[in-house]
Amino acid sequence: MSPEPPPLPLWATFRESVQGVNKTRNQDYCEVSGRGTAEEPLIMAVADGHGSAAHARSHLGSRFAVDLFVEEARRFGALAQPRGEERPPSLAWLMHYAEHAFPRQLVSAWREKVLGNWERTSSHVEPGLSEDRKVLLYGSTLVGAVLTPRVFAAWQLGDGELTVVDDDGRVTVPLAPAEADLGDETESLCSPEAWLRVRTHWAPVTAPSRAPRLVAVSTDGLSKSFASDQGFRQFMAGLDDRLSAEGADAVRAVLPEWLGKATRHSGDDTTLVAAWYPGPATAAGAMGPAGAPEATGAAGPTGAAGPTGATTTDAAPPTDPHGREE
Repeated sequence: MSPEPPPLPLWATFRESVQGVNKTRNQDYCEVSGRGTAEEPLIMAVADGHGSAAHARSHLGSRFAVDLFVEEARRFGALAQPRGEERPPSLAWLMHYAEHAFPRQLVSAWREKVLGNWERTSSHVEPGLSEDRKVLLYGSTLVGAVLTPRVFAAWQLGDGELTVVDDDGRVTVPLAPAEADLGDETESLCSPEAWLRVRTHWAPVTAPSRAPRLVAVSTDGLSKSFASDQGFRQFMAGLDDRLSAEGADAVRAVLPEWLGKATRHSGDDTTLVAAWYPGPATAAGAMGPAGAPEATGAAGPTGAAGPTGATTTDAAPPTDPHGREE
């Protein structure tokens, strides 16, 4: 019998959303829950309602998307790590489920939810709409992830980003499309046969080094605030550095201001959900005797240490690679 996979660590989590400066309503919605254990899988999700007149109820569509993703993700976690004496399914079976059954069930549940909302809240004297036109009103993207002691899986439909920082500090965006969407066009939960358009990331956790150190899901309001994809990745690498140097509470306190700066550049609603593993060495080395961050030369407002190498505690992002003037 093969040995049990090592348990995933407990994670520090972050959730923040800032309304776009050009928006009358925040169309984003997000959630994070769980601890990364077999009993409580770590689940995170963000959704971005499209917001135009053709998608007049997309603020509801994004909320339904996240709520339903959390439900499906909990079901997936229970399948991946059943309780009691029940034998867990093979990784091959789980991967097939993640790639095929999960997207279909999620999209089906979302369509049922939005159509039910339409029937309950719409006037019967309104002109008749086809089912597809009703669903269109709720259009939203979705990015979500699940981490259990056995697997790390993620799904994406439409724009936004899943960002992963590995144990060695390498930053990847594993669900980035082969070709960028043109303009504001994007895949959506309201697209025909949307389950076929879902991209899936699959990574069994076979050793501690295979578990990520930082996982983040974000709406495109964040990535669009940078002049290039490289700028976005530098930001995420800087976020990881600042977490290691200053700890979760310090970063959590300034995250709204970082996202506020991003939305000034993109003009769009900006949402970030992240989970970070403060490893034993980091947890011991990053905190001083009174629980304050040590001076470790953490990134300052421009991504470099200050003249004395002291940790900065201002609200500047970990790097500033937007490539634009304020």
